[in-house]
Amino acid sequence: MPTAPHVAPHLPPTGEAHPAVGAATALLDAYTPGDRFLATPTRTLLAHGVHREIPHDERPLPQRVAASLEAARAAGCSEPVAIGATPFDHTAPAALVTVDEIRSGPPLSADPLIALPADAPAATDWQIRPYPAPETYGAGVAAAVERMWRGEFSKVVLARTLELSAPDPLDIPAMLQRLARRDPSGHTFALPTAPGRTLIGASPELLVSRHGNRVVANPLAGSAPRSTDLAEDVRRAAALLQSAKDLHEHAVVVDAVQQALAPYCTTMQVPARPTLIRTAAMWHLSTTVQGTLAAPDASALELACALHPTPAVCGTPTATARQVIGETEPFDRGFFTGMVGWGDARGDGEWVVTIRCAEAEEKALRLYAGAGIVAASEPAAEIDETAAKFRTFLHAVGAEL
Repeated sequence: MPTAPHVAPHLPPTGEAHPAVGAATALLDAYTPGDRFLATPTRTLLAHGVHREIPHDERPLPQRVAASLEAARAAGCSEPVAIGATPFDHTAPAALVTVDEIRSGPPLSADPLIALPADAPAATDWQIRPYPAPETYGAGVAAAVERMWRGEFSKVVLARTLELSAPDPLDIPAMLQRLARRDPSGHTFALPTAPGRTLIGASPELLVSRHGNRVVANPLAGSAPRSTDLAEDVRRAAALLQSAKDLHEHAVVVDAVQQALAPYCTTMQVPARPTLIRTAAMWHLSTTVQGTLAAPDASALELACALHPTPAVCGTPTATARQVIGETEPFDRGFFTGMVGWGDARGDGEWVVTIRCAEAEEKALRLYAGAGIVAASEPAAEIDETAAKFRTFLHAVGAEL
């Protein structure tokens, strides 16, 4: 019989006025492979052990998760939580569990100790293989653009990968430290997805959160690489805010998010123009969409499944874009461009778009990066954009293209 999970009594911290110094970084420091770590702008979570795996069957995922949470509560857990990852392909098995123990703390960005630098990556003789080759990826972009000019579809997100291999076993806790300390205000995660395999990354994009009747989504679309030169960095940010191509790409995503959430909400606030957010590697066009739930029984995960996949990770129309992705990408995305997050029995939770990530296994990493392709896209620019997005993870392991 599984034991009843123990959950920290203050799981949904809403932001203590004076959070204890070291409360969040202590959870980061305590992570070991096999744990489930998730840091968001509202909280830091560290989970140990598995109470129940969420089954894979014909029921919709939110129903399966709700049933598992209810079973955990019946087994004696007063505040059960599900945590984990779902794949890009919603018909594939998810890596979601209810957990034996979960510890909760304030967000990493509220902990002054997060400013302390992580240890530099150990010198490693990385073997790096782009898959597909950049020129093959560029040819796929060009073919998609040609089809868009023929009117077959309006956008598709095409990804490529880097396969990294090392002579020694990977140090996943050290990678997680570097990802978290480089972008502490983002969404950093390390989650097992199969025996010996870890999904690890630092995503800038909140798909959706629900707290009570309040819903927030933060779609990102339209990107530009950062520069180490301050003047050039500011110029790139300003240019992104004026880019007709990127503003159009962003508007398509925001419209899709609004249409998906509208049936669940009594009121919605959607800014007329995007703003900018930045990570250490990229500028992104960003819009914060807020709503008030009409149906209190719609969980955060149900809302996330209604949104996924947005045009920011798939394209539009969705069915056509999925087909183009399957025809063009020579690999299975797995959990890349899926969702990572948590949800509780009240329906509250946070779900994040799984980007800026890698799958780690023994001595190997597979990194993923994608770019939104529209009719105005140029293959060379999309190759450069995906290369820039790889930098988030390459920096964490001390590797260069």
